[in-house]
Amino acid sequence: MDGPSDGRFALVLMLLCHVITALEVPLDPKLLEELPQPPTITHQSPKYYIMDPRENVIIHCEAKGKPHPRFSWTRNGTHFDIDKDPKVFMKPHSGTLVIDISGGEKAEAYEGVYQCTARNELGTAVSNNIIIRQSRSPLWAKERMNPIIAQEGQSLVLPCRPPAGLPPPTIFWMDNNFQRLPQSQRVSQGLNGDLYFSSVQTEDSRNDYICYARFPHTQTIQQKQPISVRVLSMDSINDTMEAYYNETVLFGDKDGKERAPTFMVPSDSVSTKLVLRGDVLEMECIADGLPTPEISWNKISGEIPSMRASFLNYDKTLSIRDVSEADAGEYRCTATNRHGSVHHSTRVTVKAAPYWISAPRNLILAPMEMGVITCRAGGHPKPTISWSMNGVPIENAPKDPSRTVEDDTIIFSEVQTGSSAVYQCNASNEYGYLLSNAFINVLAEPPRVLTPANKVYQVIINKPALLKCATFGSPIPTVTWFKESRSSTLEGDPYVFHKNGALEIHVSQTQNSGKYTCVARNSLGISENHVYLEVKEPTRILRPPEYRVVQRNRNVVFGCKVRHDPSLVPIVTWLKDNRELPDDERFRVESDSLTITDVTEDDAGQYTCIVNTTLDKDSASALLTVVEQPDAPTDLELTDPEARSVQLTWTPGDDHNSPVTKFLIQYEDGLHHAGVWHNLTEVPGMKTTAHLKLSPYVHYTFRVLAINGVGYSQPSVPTRQYKTNPAAPDENPSDVRAMGTEHNNLVISWKPLMPLQSNGPGLQYKVMWRQQDAETEWTSVTVANVSKFVVSGTPTFVPYEVKVQALNAVDHGPKPPVVIGYSGEDFPSAAPDNVQVNVVNSTLAEIHWTPVPLKSVRGRLQGYKIHYRCERSLHRHNFHHNDQKIEIFSHNKTRGRLPHLHPYSVYSLYVTAFNGRGEGPPTSVQRFETPEDVPGFPSFFRVVGSDLESLTLEWGPPHHRNGHLMGYSLKYQTVNSSNDLGVLEELDVPSNHSSVTLHNLKHSTRYKFYFSAKTQKGSGPALTEEAVTIVQKAMVSPQVDIATQGWFIGLMSAIALLILILLIVCFIKRNKGGKYPVKEKEDAHGDPEIQPMKEDDLTFGEYSDEDHKPLKGSRTPSSGTVKRDDSDDSLVDYGDSGDTQFNEDGSFIGQYSGKSDRSGPRGHDSSEPPSPVNAMNSFV
Repeated sequence: MDGPSDGRFALVLMLLCHVITALEVPLDPKLLEELPQPPTITHQSPKYYIMDPRENVIIHCEAKGKPHPRFSWTRNGTHFDIDKDPKVFMKPHSGTLVIDISGGEKAEAYEGVYQCTARNELGTAVSNNIIIRQSRSPLWAKERMNPIIAQEGQSLVLPCRPPAGLPPPTIFWMDNNFQRLPQSQRVSQGLNGDLYFSSVQTEDSRNDYICYARFPHTQTIQQKQPISVRVLSMDSINDTMEAYYNETVLFGDKDGKERAPTFMVPSDSVSTKLVLRGDVLEMECIADGLPTPEISWNKISGEIPSMRASFLNYDKTLSIRDVSEADAGEYRCTATNRHGSVHHSTRVTVKAAPYWISAPRNLILAPMEMGVITCRAGGHPKPTISWSMNGVPIENAPKDPSRTVEDDTIIFSEVQTGSSAVYQCNASNEYGYLLSNAFINVLAEPPRVLTPANKVYQVIINKPALLKCATFGSPIPTVTWFKESRSSTLEGDPYVFHKNGALEIHVSQTQNSGKYTCVARNSLGISENHVYLEVKEPTRILRPPEYRVVQRNRNVVFGCKVRHDPSLVPIVTWLKDNRELPDDERFRVESDSLTITDVTEDDAGQYTCIVNTTLDKDSASALLTVVEQPDAPTDLELTDPEARSVQLTWTPGDDHNSPVTKFLIQYEDGLHHAGVWHNLTEVPGMKTTAHLKLSPYVHYTFRVLAINGVGYSQPSVPTRQYKTNPAAPDENPSDVRAMGTEHNNLVISWKPLMPLQSNGPGLQYKVMWRQQDAETEWTSVTVANVSKFVVSGTPTFVPYEVKVQALNAVDHGPKPPVVIGYSGEDFPSAAPDNVQVNVVNSTLAEIHWTPVPLKSVRGRLQGYKIHYRCERSLHRHNFHHNDQKIEIFSHNKTRGRLPHLHPYSVYSLYVTAFNGRGEGPPTSVQRFETPEDVPGFPSFFRVVGSDLESLTLEWGPPHHRNGHLMGYSLKYQTVNSSNDLGVLEELDVPSNHSSVTLHNLKHSTRYKFYFSAKTQKGSGPALTEEAVTIVQKAMVSPQVDIATQGWFIGLMSAIALLILILLIVCFIKRNKGGKYPVKEKEDAHGDPEIQPMKEDDLTFGEYSDEDHKPLKGSRTPSSGTVKRDDSDDSLVDYGDSGDTQFNEDGSFIGQYSGKSDRSGPRGHDSSEPPSPVNAMNSFV
């Protein structure tokens, strides 16, 4: 039922409405075309419309609805029949009203209050009341403007009083040339358009003060008659008063003297002002006074809002925009000059036209649902709420039992299909009104999912993902979500479900990727949709660009290494100082770097690498600093000149981004070294001045170079030449020495002074000397352009005192120091005495002597020399080189040793003393013999013959016998296959023997020999050698225990058979179609058993085209001695030394048994394969 009910019922319904969710119709075009909907005003003209009479009037009214709404208008509260006025029409499919006044019709005829109505079968919506007024720009009333005469210092107001226009005009003051008149704190325009002078001055005199009014809608400007103002001083007032008396106005009742401020505007001490909420509050205070007062503002019991307040017109106007109730209160302006101050208070009241707190919203309900339309507005005074239904006051509208009106709320319960309508809420007070339409639409619709099917959402890992599921249905559908299969509903963390059906994952992870299904249900049906979520790896800059400092004209590279998801395509963009890179081929962008070639100073700045994908981006920046050598200093100036110093100042040049670390000051000596620049001093880079210490008698020119981290600047422009006066030398020559080169002279030398050290012209040196401790006068000589002087006729090796002093044309230098030197030396006159030889051992002798007398040295004794040589060896077979050798000993030695002597030899020696001049006479020759020593190595030692139980050894005597050779020592012992040594046997051999044969040795055994020579002192170092006795065929089996083992016999038989087959195959292939080589040899030489054999024939022959090539792995020394190899399995080591064996066919196999003859030629004498027994023995 309609009408209010008791408060309890209203409270219950208000609580119910909190759980009711109104259905919103999505802006889906297809859905909007299908659903019935009451009209909704979408666009309308403002409430106040000022029309320009030169243009057509267009009053907007647009609406939507299903079916499309029909439009009608009222004017001044009655129906406006547009069909009766040919100048008025509505746009097609629209309610916008067009009034054509281009034909000269009077626009005033169409002034009034207009309202648009849009209706269809479901309801009626209405627009605001739109007040149409014609703009007006009336002319200024004609008036006579008399000239104004004002006394200098008086205040003055030039009135404007423009005609009232609609809207009000904009006022400004200009002159005849349409130039704005200058305004200041003294002269300014008030809010009413008048021009105020706090005090006039003579320069204010002019006859073209013109007030202009600009009317914005008609774009017209009108002007007031010019006002003439003449400002006079007190002296000229009497002279001009009579001439202007009849035609001028004397303005001002105050004299032109200085005075305290008074307010011109406002006139009273207190004023009031009303302002509406949201409008602009403007207050002004314009003061009279001399000097011109200053204006200040404050708020009593509050603060002026600094963010919304502006002080305009030289602080004479306080403007507060977007006023709120908090801005109400008392504001005070104060005018102050040195004569006093004055205050004015403005009491501000803030009222409010209605404004929305909660505007009514459209309501879509299903049959039998509940809903609420609320209309809440604020204002001061509080607005009155009134309701209409389809444009008719609700109290006059048809009754509806499902509707209850409670002040600002309409409650609907158990609505029916026919309850659809449009309701208007009007909130009004004395300052305005608000009108809003809201419809209730009763629908019964099954659910629909409006989000496109199979939509793919892509998101970066750890970023939120929002999967949309926009639905529509009446009743409002409930939405549930599933992932992959529909086995269970998604709920709980990490999923967040929004009221609009969207599913949100705050922090997306890789496992969140997949297929999602949203299902919408209501009582009328079910609908579902599938979407897909792809979680991507983030785009990151792994290696960002780094700060670079580069010299000009060099190249620089900024890196930008990026990691991104493989399915995303990154786009790398480089910026310089947040702008695009210059269009210059020097900038080369590659996939992961930016290269700049031939860098210039303009390239310095910040470079940013930006990596964009469709989902995210990353960026990193780095600075580029371009440096180069600094510019040369400028403005060099010399100040504070003194005899030996001057002050140098300069201005540094541009450091080109690399701070100057120091300045280098150079000078040119135009007198002594013109054109040559020398370094004088360095000063730190933060200084621009230097106190330079100078030398006399120099023509200085200075220049400065700056140094930074890159290098040196160009030299500055040189200073003017600065000359210093001559002076006596400040120093004497250095490195003064005195020494003789002959036995009767003294050479005095020194390092001469540099030209800069001369301090004046005529540089000379005074050389002075005298014999030390002789108490004689100094002898001196003055020389020039030399660095030494020779004193002749001196005694031999006598100490002298020497001095060298510099002097020039001005005076002598400082007193020189004394240097001690000696005259020349002579050869020593005596030889050492009492020379004795003590032979320590066969290679060392010790020599003793008595020192020479000091007087015989005739100089400085430097030491002694022993001259010695080997004259001969005491053994007739030894010969030694007799080159003479010298051993030197210091002057304080009286004995010395002669090392590395030859044993058993005769030596001779003599001793001399020597000084700086040379050696003195030698002593008499002394001879001595060195004793015997052990001999050296034998000259050679080798095994020259081997047999079953014997070995023949051969040797040569040692090259260094070192005494009488007494014989030789031969030691030997066996060596088994494990390299273990047997018992050591020893044999002494006479010295006249050179070979020996050892008998009764073990056959097939390796022996190691040690051979050395002997003298009376003992045995010398030994030579070693190894050899093997030859194995006997018949004794092979019992000698080797392993051969008795069955497995070994079978293995060896198989190997032997294999070798035999291989040899037969080789023999057949080689001799096919002709004689074999062995047969040819038999024919040529007869019985091969008597032919000699070479040592090399110990190796097995191979049947190949290379007849003389030994079997691989065999080694035969040329000496015939069989030496041990690293391999103990050599076939040579186990060869049979027995007689040549014959096979049944009569051929021999001797050359395969290891038998050799060192005197015969090398060759193969048989083509038969070797004996299997010997072959087996070779593997033992």
